[in-house]
Amino acid sequence: MQGCVGASGALDIRGLVALNGSWRGGERRQGRCGFRGWVRVERRFRCDASARRGEVKKQEKGGEECGCANGDLTTASTSSNGRSPDVEGAIPGLILPPLTTVGKSTNITWEGCMVKREERQRMLNQKGCVIWITGLSGSGKSTLACTLDHALLQRGKLSYVLDGDNVRHGLNNNLGFSAEDRAENIRRVGEVAKLFADTGVICIASFISPYKKDRDACRKLMAPGDFIEVFMDVALEVCEQRDPKGLYKLARAGKIKGFTGVDDPYEDPQEPEIVMKAVNGEYASPQEMTVQMLAYLEENGFLKGT
Repeated sequence: MQGCVGASGALDIRGLVALNGSWRGGERRQGRCGFRGWVRVERRFRCDASARRGEVKKQEKGGEECGCANGDLTTASTSSNGRSPDVEGAIPGLILPPLTTVGKSTNITWEGCMVKREERQRMLNQKGCVIWITGLSGSGKSTLACTLDHALLQRGKLSYVLDGDNVRHGLNNNLGFSAEDRAENIRRVGEVAKLFADTGVICIASFISPYKKDRDACRKLMAPGDFIEVFMDVALEVCEQRDPKGLYKLARAGKIKGFTGVDDPYEDPQEPEIVMKAVNGEYASPQEMTVQMLAYLEENGFLKGT
């Protein structure tokens, strides 16, 4: 909604933007406030619903006008760095972050949030992290992820599962299974998982993620220690015997091409934090693996906020 102010104090008035007390200018043009008047309060702005449309109302205790009297606002032409020199000069001491280019996105900045990760973690009484469960199809990734998710809920902890099949129903439904699409699939999931971790949530990502370089790229997004790689070290023949979705049978019949473990490689993790493998020929149950996972989270401080 144009001109609306959120908890962060962000104000958008058609070409002139105030974010957390700082201004960014757009191109020269006339604009209208559109929301009954604006009041500046401690370097932030709010919409004053009691003022008449197009007027600026001062705060009772020394508030400053925002400069859009009569409902009109003119922003200056931008400077060489994409900023409005008139706006920059209007607020003494104001330092604006530079505009940058990231990938194909141009003229963007990183806007900080007033609520810090540490504050969210204290509120949740836990620490955000990404538990990345990787392994062949049929190795038990999704089963472990869901069992762990329920166990954390029972402990009063907030977690969320990103499942390989589920994300392809929405976020990644435009991707196939070529090497390039697999890489983009994991890249997107890594970025989403990082957002969960930044909010203090324990994110459980369950993906075949067959290529080491893609998993390593996700690890690099996280702070040291916040990426917990769990390798489901289950033999191919065991996974093929289980074949809960019938995919191995289809792949062996040539009806699925590029299937991991059949005609596409899986690269084992070299230094995962946790390995789930057979002991004396027996694989642990999902409940037993969950106990192991909870112990790791407890020992490494993820189940408390400080």
